Amino acid sequence: MISCNSERSDDSVNSNDASVSVKGGMASKVADFGKKPLSIMYVEVNNNDIREVGKYKLADGKQLFDVAIIFAANINYNTSTRKAYLHFNDQVTNVLSNKTTYIKPLQDKGIKVMLSILGNHQGAGFANFPSQAAAKDFAQELANAVNTYGLDGIDFDDEYANYGANGTSQPNQSSFVYLVTALRELLPNKIISFYNIGPSASNLSYNGVTVGSKVDYAWNPYYSTYSAPNIPGLDSAHKGAAAVNVKPGTSTYTSASTVTNYAQRTKNDGYGVFLYYDLGSTNIASYFSNATNVLYGQSTVYGN
Repeated sequence: MISCNSERSDDSVNSNDASVSVKGGMASKVADFGKKPLSIMYVEVNNNDIREVGKYKLADGKQLFDVAIIFAANINYNTSTRKAYLHFNDQVTNVLSNKTTYIKPLQDKGIKVMLSILGNHQGAGFANFPSQAAAKDFAQELANAVNTYGLDGIDFDDEYANYGANGTSQPNQSSFVYLVTALRELLPNKIISFYNIGPSASNLSYNGVTVGSKVDYAWNPYYSTYSAPNIPGLDSAHKGAAAVNVKPGTSTYTSASTVTNYAQRTKNDGYGVFLYYDLGSTNIASYFSNATNVLYGQSTVYGN
C-alpha cells in the first residue's frame, strides 16, 4: 500500500553539512553518522509533532533516526498561469515558519530534516513538466524553500498528481530527469531522495542522464513489504528495501516480528536505508528495538 491518502494531500537551520560525492550529492551518510543502515522517519505533520523523532535513541545515547521527513508539501497547479507551484498547507507552514521550534532542535541533535513533496490532485506532477525551463522553475522554488527554512533536502513522492486534470499533460520521459538535474545543480550539498512510486518511477533515464546519478537515496514505498527499488545509477548502499508503518490499527501496520525479519534481511543484503512511517506521540521504543537490536546490536530508549 502507498504511504499517503487524500487526507494528507489537502490543498495543501541547516546543520552539519555532509561531505559531497562525485555525483554532487551527499556521500553515504553511513560515514557521517557512523552506523549502517540509516534510519529514516516520515512524520505526518498534519497530526503529529516532528520533534518526537528526536526522542528516540540507541542504548549508547546516539540518535536512532538519521533523517526526519516533513510530510508533506504539495506540487499544485495554477490554472491561470498554467504552471506548477510549491504549496504549503497550514500545518506544514507552521513547522517551517517556526523552524527554531520544530526543525533546529532536531538538527542540533544531528538529525537531518527534509521536506517531502507530494501531488495534490490538480494535474501537476514531477513527470509532466512541459519543458526543461518549467522543471527548472519548480526546482528553484524547492531550492528556495530549503534555503529559506534551513532544511537538509527534498524528498519526491509522485502520488496524487492526477495527471491530466485541469488540462495538464500526461507523464513524459524527460520531466523528472530535468527536475532532479536542476535541483542537484541548485543544491549540491543537500540530500535529494525519491520515494519510488508513480509515473516518475517509470521515467528514470533520459538522454543519457539517470535519476540515480542525481539523487542520494531511494526506497520502497509499499509498507509492510520488502523490495528494493531498481534505480539506474544508485547502488544498494543508497537504497532501502524495508518499508515499515509504525502506526497500529492501520491497514499497512508492520508487526514486530516482520520488523525483525526486515531488519535481518536489510543487514544481510547490505541495504543502506531502513524506512519508517507515521510516528506519533506514543512511546514505542520497545517496537523499534525489534529492528535496532538486529541492525545496531542495541535496544532503543525513549526520552527528551
